[in-house]
Amino acid sequence: MKNKITILIIASIATLIALSAIQAYLVENAYQLKKRAFIQETDNAISDIDNHPELDSLVDLIGENMRTHLADYLNNRITKAEVIRRLQLKSDSLNAPYMKRYNKELAAINLGYKIRYQRQITSIVVYDEQKSDSVFPYAKEKYLKLLGDTFNDKDLRVIKTSRTFSEFDYVAQENDSVFTKSVDVELKMRDVILIVDWKSIVFRRMAMLLIFSVLLFLFVVGLLYYSIKNLIQQKKITEIKTDFINNITHELKTPLATLSVASKSLKNTEIRNSEEAFNHTLNIVDRQNTRLQKLIDQVLTNSLSANDIVLSKDSVVDNVYFEDLIADFKLSAQQRDLTIVNHVCEEEVVLRIDTFHFTTALFNILENAVKYGNPQTEILIETAVKGKEYGIEITDNGIGIAEEDQAQIFDKFYRVSHGNVHNVKGLGLGLYYTSQIVNAHDGKISVYSELEKGTTFTIIIPIH
Repeated sequence: MKNKITILIIASIATLIALSAIQAYLVENAYQLKKRAFIQETDNAISDIDNHPELDSLVDLIGENMRTHLADYLNNRITKAEVIRRLQLKSDSLNAPYMKRYNKELAAINLGYKIRYQRQITSIVVYDEQKSDSVFPYAKEKYLKLLGDTFNDKDLRVIKTSRTFSEFDYVAQENDSVFTKSVDVELKMRDVILIVDWKSIVFRRMAMLLIFSVLLFLFVVGLLYYSIKNLIQQKKITEIKTDFINNITHELKTPLATLSVASKSLKNTEIRNSEEAFNHTLNIVDRQNTRLQKLIDQVLTNSLSANDIVLSKDSVVDNVYFEDLIADFKLSAQQRDLTIVNHVCEEEVVLRIDTFHFTTALFNILENAVKYGNPQTEILIETAVKGKEYGIEITDNGIGIAEEDQAQIFDKFYRVSHGNVHNVKGLGLGLYYTSQIVNAHDGKISVYSELEKGTTFTIIIPIH
């Protein structure tokens, strides 16, 4: 059953991961589609701006300037770098009027978001008598900003590329000869834009899809968590039902064993002839009979909280109470090598307790000392009066409780699951019940333990 549930949980988680991956893939595809549609929309909206006559005239001025510098380069008067530097100076001088007009046209479109524009030269090649000479790019320069804004090229978008061939004549000089010569120039340019905060714009357009995807994912996760939680709870309930029967048997064994021993003792002639021994044995039978009758109700209600437990308090003398408690417990565990040392305080103290519930609570501690003890079990019971409080310490020489378990041993259904403790049957309600009974008496219970050195339970109740 445990393996089946584990496999089911693993399969469910794997399915959730697969569905999440599919959903992430679909969302990513939707994002890419939205991004491309948004960029295309921007491209279509501004595609005609740079074809404006006034802007074209400024670009033509730069072209004429470039041909002049290329003529100087071809006559070996300047270098390629100087051609680019002069071209850059010219474009810088015309950039302000160019961007003023460009931004005016951009404002007229009213996109609703900001863009930054730049025109770049990516290649200048001169063809002379079937020989090519690449003027640009050179060195590490991949492109040359011609016009527009200055911005990082990390998120730029290319919206248009152009490639033009033009022929121009220039005055060439060779030795003492002067003549006109024609060359072809190939010029490659591209227009790039940077859409300010474009990711936020795309995400806003996808808001409903993203919200729906997140809600659907959370719903599936919540449904899976709820299903697994219920499955584990049902498994736990099934195990508890099985353990509950064993627990009832375990709880009933103590009074039944005591009654069995007492009833056999009554058949003994020596016991019959001794009025004191006979009455003592009858008292044991009477107490265990009462305990047995009440134990059924206790088993059915031992998971109640302290506020739900109804106490029927009696006044008892501590010395007498603990003598009877120890006698009854020894009788129920007489087949074990058990030693119980009674160090009840000399001063008699009258306690107001529900004898049945409080005895059951102490029996739970004593039985744990025997169950989890050494073959030769030693238990020390000490009591002391401090002001208006009565303290009870029960110390054993058992296997002890690990520190990480001590804070949880009073929790409902908690059982220590390491060492050899798991070999002992139980429902995990004994110490929980004990703590609730002590709390119902307005008391406190605590534990101190070291592995292989034993355990001490301390109970403090008020003296009325």
